[in-house]
Parts: sequence; C-alpha cells; structure tokens
Amino acid sequence: MDDRTDIFIASLEKGNGTFLDELEDKAIGDGVPIIKKPVQGLLRVLLKLKRPANVLEIGTAVAFSSILMATYGPEDMRIVTIEDYEKRVPLARENIKKAGFEEKIEVIFKDANEVLPEMEPGFDLIFIDAAKAQYINYLPEALRLLNNGGIMLADNCLQGGDILESKFIVERRDRTIHKRMREFLYAVENDDRLTTTILTIGDGVALSVKNEK
Repeated sequence: MDDRTDIFIASLEKGNGTFLDELEDKAIGDGVPIIKKPVQGLLRVLLKLKRPANVLEIGTAVAFSSILMATYGPEDMRIVTIEDYEKRVPLARENIKKAGFEEKIEVIFKDANEVLPEMEPGFDLIFIDAAKAQYINYLPEALRLLNNGGIMLADNCLQGGDILESKFIVERRDRTIHKRMREFLYAVENDDRLTTTILTIGDGVALSVKNEK
C-alpha cells in the first residue's frame, strides 16, 4: 500500500455531486483541511449501514463533511456540528444554506470542551475531526453522548506516520499532539465499552462501536 494505491482508488471515485465536488476543490485550494476521499467513502458506507437519526460532528471547518453526511444519510437525520474557529462559522453556515440543509444541520460556535457537557445523550454517530490534541479530552463526553450500538469515528489519528515515531524524533512543537493522540488511541482500543479498529486510510481513522450493555 502506497501513494499509487491511493491514486488508483481515488481514480475509481464517482464524486459526490457538483456542489460537494466544487466545495472540496475550493477547500483544498484555500488550504482548508477536509476529509480525504477514502474517509469520504467510509462515511458513505457507515451512513448506509447505520442510518443514524442523530449525528454529532466535532470540527465543522467549511461544513464539507456535515453536508456530505446530510447528503448520504437518511431523510430524517439531524446533525449538530461544533466549530470554535470564528472565521469559518459564517462560511460553514453559508455552505449549508446553499446545499439546502439549513433545517438538517445546526452549527454551534463554541469550544467543544465547553459545549459537550451541556448536551443530552442520544447520538447514533459521532464524527471527530478537530484539534488532534483535544481528542483525548473529548472522549469521556463523546462516550456519554453516544448511544449503545452507536459509531464513533475519529479522523487524522496517524499524523502522517509521526504517531509511529519516538517523541524525541517528532518536532518539539508537535510532541503534545503526539503524546495525546497516542493516549487517545490506547484509550479507544482498551476501553471495555468500545470495540475499535484503527484503519490506515486517509491519515488514519479510529472506528469504534459502543458496545450494547
């Protein structure tokens, strides 16, 4: 598995429709991080399998992934997405309006660590795609909010392969992220409430199911 494999798989993609494809191109051109094509494919499959009624997303950016989930999820699905970068919130809301999902997607402008404890449980799918150093801090509340049998998907878990390296090789400014992401991966793999697998697609995703009691 190498870059050629990724290129070949991407060449098979049929795309997500004109609006999402153009939004993806613009985000990439503007340097805004969005989910990579293999993760898009995984999300589409999970949405068809699980058909979640209530979705929580931590990390909105320009709303690409929330719009993608609204597009491929069930008609009655509702999405709450949290973003703490002020400059991106108006653009995210504008994109959601253009896509016709104002009634389906709610954007909350707030630090996720502040808003998660205020939320009520009941989510069938939680997608985490925000500041990597915060994943371990999000985890307790995410588990509380996730329904039994629900899916939690955390993106960008392998840090371009840096997660495999010793902390002494990783650049000093990235060591906190490196340490906390390792803690997160250990936690989701070893928590008895979860069944987890770590996939190497994109920049690595941790896919967990909350076990039924």
